[in-house]
Amino acid sequence: MVADDMIALMPQMHNFARSLCRDAVRAADLVQEALLRAFSNIERFQPGTNLKAWLFTILRNEHYSQLRRQKFEAVGVDTSTLPEPSVLPDHDGELELRELHNALSTLPTGQRTALLLVSASGLSYEEAAGICGCAVGTIKSRVARAREMLVKMLDGRAPHRTQRPAQPRRRAASRERAVPARRHVFHSSLTTAPSL
Repeated sequence: MVADDMIALMPQMHNFARSLCRDAVRAADLVQEALLRAFSNIERFQPGTNLKAWLFTILRNEHYSQLRRQKFEAVGVDTSTLPEPSVLPDHDGELELRELHNALSTLPTGQRTALLLVSASGLSYEEAAGICGCAVGTIKSRVARAREMLVKMLDGRAPHRTQRPAQPRRRAASRERAVPARRHVFHSSLTTAPSL
């Protein structure tokens, strides 16, 4: 049944929502609103098509609708911009995960969304392009740029900022010389972290 499949996809929807709004409480509200919209428009879903892509599209559209509405609402303090606590976590994995989360949050929205849809949510480039409403080549380019920037940031070769540094593009062969250990941490954290 479609309703059961929707419920089973809630954790993945929550991870995607959290990557969009960077707030666990808002992400939960966003998932609930997207599921309500999906249930109320269930007749539009075509059986045999990708339910996950359909739900992620609704979720993304709802997020942008909420952003437009927030322009006219009073907002509180954004806690994501507050400094990190001075006490480091006990475990290196937590520190690396925090570094990855901070690096992800500095990527441009389009790159971060494309990377999370393809790498963390396991969607194909075609499905991610459908969700984002752009060409497959655009998604591939965004994912490649996002991965490149994350590797540079995690290796300490690039500043944590939202704009790309004004440097000439390097050839693909020179990009592959990144430190393998950091790259492994990036890929394993991206696929196993439940709270991104």
